Amino acid sequence: MKSLFERLRSRRLASVFILLATVSAAVLAGSYAAHGVRGQETQNSSTNATPLKVVTTPTPPNDFVRIAKAVGPAVVNINTQTLPKQSDKGGRRNFHQFRSQPNQQNPGQNPGDGDQDNGQQGQGQDDFQNFFNRFFGGQAPGPDDGGDNGEVQESLGSGFIVDAKGYIITNDHVIDKADKIYVKLSTDPDTQDLGRPARVIGFDKATDLAVIKIDTSTPLPTVKMGNSDTAQVGDWVEAIGSPFALAQTVTAGIISAKNRTIEQGVPGQFQHFIQTDAAINPGNSGGPLLNMNGEVIGVNTAIYTQSAGYQGIGFAMPSNTVVDVYNDLIGSSHKVTRGSIGISFKEGLSGSVNRVYGFKNGVIVSGVQPGGPADKAGLEDGDIIVAVDGRSIKDGDDLVNEIASRRPGSTIRLGYIRDGKPKDTTVTIGDRDTVFADVNNPQPESADNSVVGAGEAKLGIVVQEAPPETVKRIHTAGVIVESVRPGSFADLQGLEPGLVITHVNRQTTSNKDQFDAVVSKLKTGDDVVFEVIDPHHPEQGINYIGGTL
Repeated sequence: MKSLFERLRSRRLASVFILLATVSAAVLAGSYAAHGVRGQETQNSSTNATPLKVVTTPTPPNDFVRIAKAVGPAVVNINTQTLPKQSDKGGRRNFHQFRSQPNQQNPGQNPGDGDQDNGQQGQGQDDFQNFFNRFFGGQAPGPDDGGDNGEVQESLGSGFIVDAKGYIITNDHVIDKADKIYVKLSTDPDTQDLGRPARVIGFDKATDLAVIKIDTSTPLPTVKMGNSDTAQVGDWVEAIGSPFALAQTVTAGIISAKNRTIEQGVPGQFQHFIQTDAAINPGNSGGPLLNMNGEVIGVNTAIYTQSAGYQGIGFAMPSNTVVDVYNDLIGSSHKVTRGSIGISFKEGLSGSVNRVYGFKNGVIVSGVQPGGPADKAGLEDGDIIVAVDGRSIKDGDDLVNEIASRRPGSTIRLGYIRDGKPKDTTVTIGDRDTVFADVNNPQPESADNSVVGAGEAKLGIVVQEAPPETVKRIHTAGVIVESVRPGSFADLQGLEPGLVITHVNRQTTSNKDQFDAVVSKLKTGDDVVFEVIDPHHPEQGINYIGGTL
């Protein structure tokens, strides 16, 4: 007699078999229905199906649509190229940048990393990741970063036109180290590979902003600059740019916070960002952040991320800062001039320091630049600056903003506390770049002790007086080109090492002094024509090479 367990087991197996048999029967039935008894396919009738039609229902455009249509034509795609560095064997010196890069700053850490050491930790791959996370103007560079591997390094970014004559605002890191810059408008055909050549008008590393220009024969569409001070947390914003080379990409979000500083200390003194959750990604750098009036209230600059992509936190440089920087960069000096009194101080001091030293608001001086304005006015380490022209100073940021906005040569009345006693003194504002020149721009020792000439600075060439044998061969004096910086004006015009320049703009350049004198007077927008002779083929005579600087 079977046990209860065996009977239950038999019933379970029978149930499983019945289920499987039912499924098999259904599959077979479906197969027969589809193929017929003899395996021949049957014709499925669809005569009673109604064809679909597209229904056009007017949809009122929202503000995002309106802004995208109005502002989109003024937003541009920026492509850059960094050419391979030439070895000395090739006859050219190792120049590959538009401009020198003194005071290269560490991009710093992402906010919230918790790394509070002296900067020695997190080197190598972590520093590279931090760099790419923040400066997301293009694809991650190769290990040699700058074209040393013999390949052209390409990058991408965005910008927007603020002047119908072709002036464009973007981020400095988008065009940093670039030898060639190209701009593509929204109306340019896709068949145009890179776009229109652009040149750098000026750049400001402290705010990571730059101004570039393209030539145009017709007025270009422009944006309107809004007031970032009136923008509020929670306001809707729209971003337009070229993430991952996808031009004219529109995203939207809100202002998440204002006055964000993502780098502590000196690197972040002039960087107080608008935080937004509008999606921005690699390639959005330099593009506009717009309010609902279609006005630019920020320049998309950085993202906080652990994946090198969008994670809901982006940062834009406020438009009020952008306008001030732009107006300085298009000036005659093409640089931002900031006031300074030549001091350093510590930020984030505890309340205990305030109580022990007897002050509520102010800044304790931790260092005085020798020979600087503060030093000449008698300030010392340990002095507590509490007022400027009678206005109380809250903290270090307040003091920096107050002093930086003053023009060099102007004077201020500085109130401070020394040994518990209030004092005041008059300080003459200095130029920040000059006051801290020795600290920020240490001059490397020159390998050949040569002095940088006007030709190298303005044209991108190094010249020397032609030797007697060359002069004899070509029957005239001149300067011989020793090296040409890739991507420079001279390189773009076709000048090469070994050529002899006898005239610039019809003025004789028999020696280096004459050449420097002529070139030093050239300015952006001037026509420049070189008369050159190839000493290896003097029979070909004079060749005329020229372009617009």
